[in-house]
Order: sequence, then C-alpha cells, then structure tokens
Amino acid sequence: MNTLKPFEKEDFARSIRPARRYKTSTQIPLNAERRDLFALEQLEVSWDEGRNTLWTFMRPRSRPSYNPEILKDFHAWQREIQAAFAGREDEIHYLVLGSRWPGVFSLGGDLGLFAGKILADDREGLVAYGRSCVRILHKNFYGLNLPLTTIGLVQGDALGGGFESLLSFNVVIAERGAKFGFPESLFGLFPGMGAYNLLSRLLGAARAEQMILSGGTYTAEEMHALGIVHVLADPGEGLDETLRFMERQKRRRNGSRSVYQAGRDILPLSLAELDHIVEIWADACLQLSERDLRVMQRLVAAQDRLQSVPQAAQ
Repeated sequence: MNTLKPFEKEDFARSIRPARRYKTSTQIPLNAERRDLFALEQLEVSWDEGRNTLWTFMRPRSRPSYNPEILKDFHAWQREIQAAFAGREDEIHYLVLGSRWPGVFSLGGDLGLFAGKILADDREGLVAYGRSCVRILHKNFYGLNLPLTTIGLVQGDALGGGFESLLSFNVVIAERGAKFGFPESLFGLFPGMGAYNLLSRLLGAARAEQMILSGGTYTAEEMHALGIVHVLADPGEGLDETLRFMERQKRRRNGSRSVYQAGRDILPLSLAELDHIVEIWADACLQLSERDLRVMQRLVAAQDRLQSVPQAAQ
C-alpha cells in the first residue's frame, strides 16, 4: 500500500523532475559549469535538495543494455559528480541509480557489439569495452570517493552486466518479481566485468561460481534471502520504498556509511584485479563457437523486440 501523504507525493514529483526544468541555479547546489551533469544523452539526472540526493535513471536509446554511448555518459556522470561536490562533500548523502525502461533495470553488456567484435577477431575492442565497464564499476564500488551511500533501485529485471553492476552498490532496493541472473553461460561465456570479484566477496567462491555457471534466474525475494538485495518493495513501490529507506536512515546514516567504508577497506577491490578478469573474458569471447554466436544473436533480436523506454517529458 502507498504510504506517502499527498504533499509528500507532490514534493517528490517536483524534486525528481529533469534538472533542465529548473530556472535558477540556486535550486541546485552545483556550479554553473557543472550543468553538463543534467544534459547527458542516456542518463536522466536530477537533484533532490531536500534529501541531499542525486537521482539518476537510465534511458538507453535502443535495447536496455550498456551500449558504448551510455558508458560514455556514465564516465561523464561520475566525473561531473566528483567535480560538483569537490570541497562540499557533505552536501550529497545519496546517489541513486534506476531505469526508465519498462520492466528492465538493465540487460547488461552490448551483445550486438560483442558479436561483431568476435566475428572481426577484435580482441583489443573487447578489452577496451570491458575496461570501460570496470572503471565505472570500480568508482561506484568506492562511492566516487565521496561520503555518500549508493543505492541501486531495481524496478525490473537485472541480468548479466545489469546484475553485475548492482553488486557495486552499497544498498540494493528491488521490487518483488524482478529477476536477477547471469545468462552468459547459455552461450559459452561468463560475466567478466566484476561479477566474480564482487559476488565471491558476498557469498564465497563456491556459491558465486554456482550462480554464475548455472545460467539460471533468481527472484528479488531469493536475492533478499541471500543478502544481495537489502530492501524489498512491492511492485510499483520502489520509489516510495527508497524514500522510506532514507527516512529510516536519518539517524543511522553516519554509522551505515562508516560500515560500508570499513567493508571496502577489509575487502578491497583493485582495478588491476578487474582488468585481469576482463582479459580472461576477452580470450573466452574469441573461443566461442558458431552455435554460441547464433544464441547470442538470437538474444540480441529478442532484446530489440522489447518495449522501448518512453521519451523524457519536455
């Protein structure tokens, strides 16, 4: 049941609308030169001043995957956030990432791009793509070196690299019924951009390998039982549950943030470690059979048939 009061609903709607609607810079605590943060092509970004929260929603142009252009947006997003809050680190408390694509958080890597580079025997291109992904993941894992809490808001399926990327967030809030999994084994691959590194930290190597190699899907409820999803929401209630989480954290935020920092210090994640796995992944790509490539291409075709993301309101 929706528990937000009418005023709170209206206030939240105003707070998360695209930042280009703001008429004066006084409504966002960012310098004028940082306005590029709100003009990214495939990321809808807005500042919620009342909650010291930067909300971001993915709006991929074609299929809901991490195409090279959205990766460029993510790199710019991270740079702009770090620059915007340099010297004013305490002004941002939460960084939230969700998706506007109906029923999908993200389906992960750009399978069409992978197939093309495999057919062209382009190992360097595969490695370059993987390195781009793990640099974004690595920065997110360390919270952009800001004293904030990162929240992955899952209102649809998170598969492959979509699931992989969520493992780098401090908190995952997922709506019941959302699906998680690594389908890469269905076409002879494995998720090579952080899944093993992060999942083994959470579940242990044996359980991580089992999940990665099974190719199966898991519900948000199953992920919650494993501790990967931290907060469950009813369908359609993900945004409201995120707000409730922030409200509950008002007096706990400093302690929670410190726990997340301690966890990173105890089990650090090196970029060199991530890059090494990318190399293994790229070599595995070039060993795929024609049958594996056909399976991959069928998945691309299925993704292309998904309902597209609605256009942002003007």
